Amino acid sequence: MEKRKKRIATGLGFFLIFMWVCTLVSKSIYASKLPMVTTTRIESKYIEHTVEMEGIVEAGAKLPVVVLSGLRVEELAVHVGDRVEEGDLLFTVDLEDLQEILAEQETDVQKVQLQIDAILQNKELAEAQKALEEARAREDYDALARYQDTLVGRAAEEVAQAEEDLEELQEENIEHENDDDDDPETEEEREARLQEEERLKRQLQDAAYAEADAKWNRENTMKDAGRKVEDILSEEDVDATLSVYRTEVNSIREKMAVYQEILKQEGKITADRSGMVTDLYVEVGGRVPDTASLLLADDEVSCQFRTTLTKEQKSYVNLNDDAKLELDGKKPINVTVDYLAENESAPGTFTALVQLPEETGMPGLSGVLRCSKTGEKHYCCISLLALHSQNDRNFVYVVNEREGILGLEYYVEEINVSVKDKNDQWAAVEGALTEDSRIIISATKEVEQGGVVRLAE
Repeated sequence: MEKRKKRIATGLGFFLIFMWVCTLVSKSIYASKLPMVTTTRIESKYIEHTVEMEGIVEAGAKLPVVVLSGLRVEELAVHVGDRVEEGDLLFTVDLEDLQEILAEQETDVQKVQLQIDAILQNKELAEAQKALEEARAREDYDALARYQDTLVGRAAEEVAQAEEDLEELQEENIEHENDDDDDPETEEEREARLQEEERLKRQLQDAAYAEADAKWNRENTMKDAGRKVEDILSEEDVDATLSVYRTEVNSIREKMAVYQEILKQEGKITADRSGMVTDLYVEVGGRVPDTASLLLADDEVSCQFRTTLTKEQKSYVNLNDDAKLELDGKKPINVTVDYLAENESAPGTFTALVQLPEETGMPGLSGVLRCSKTGEKHYCCISLLALHSQNDRNFVYVVNEREGILGLEYYVEEINVSVKDKNDQWAAVEGALTEDSRIIISATKEVEQGGVVRLAE
């Protein structure tokens, strides 16, 4: 009996050990099929935004090379990006075409010179005609003056004669009145003398009026004659035609002198300063424009870096911001955003310019501009690996504990969050997250709400 109990106890022990081993094996097999997840905690961080913008180095200032227009280009010696020194060949022009241009300009000079000669000849004729008219006007003035003086003199004589006749009659009347006692005169004689005196008075008055009229007429007549002389002597209207023609001739001759110098140089156009060719406006077979033929970078002005920003990038870049510039993969240098403005031709995009230090970069060199801006501090930040989005909804997966059929197990809970700010690594969020929340950032298998997982050690 005792042995039997012992065997039962031993068998029960083996059974329990077997069941424990089976449980371990089952639990191990079950756990091996669960997704293994890596978790993290929320952190307090400043969300830093770094904007990278590709661009190109360009000349800080460009100087034009201007050649007289109209010449036909025969051969180009430079291209955009080439560096030239003072005296280097830029391009050559067609000499036969140049000689034809010179011949045409000589013909133009002769045509304009004929116009000038005609104007000068007409001017001489006009001056001679004016001198003749002046002499005739002065003769007319002198003759008219003598005639008017004669008329005034005659009027004055008539006044004097009328005064003399009146005085004689008045003296006779006085004598008759004194002799009335010795020789009484009849009433008819007295009346006749009085009437004669009145007539002579009227005659004197009329003569005085005539003299005044003659003087007034002489004054006005001579004034008109004098004005005719003044009009002839007055300056004529200014005519700029002669000056225009002379200026045109001088301009053509100045061009011809330059063309002749180019002809002497066998059609070679050379650089008058050193610099890099940034823009080229001539081509073989074409004619030189009336503007610049090409532009050279000014060696005395440092280069600048140009880049274009999107509207989103612009929100993190401001004027005078510090930045890092990496040119052609070389070590980044510290720079400042010197210019920032919206492009009129492409609204919503912005141009940024960075003035480079002296002797840094060269036109055409590519680079990357990096601007970093640190925002406000957030107390709930998570790795961007933990953030999920679906249908405009943001959420994270966290790991919680519970009792399962095999004991304590870990399961997944989905928590909605709202994103306040983020960069390429971190996101500042709001939601039901605490410092103890274990947030999943990676898993060996896809996880879902309520799913059981195991933690990576």
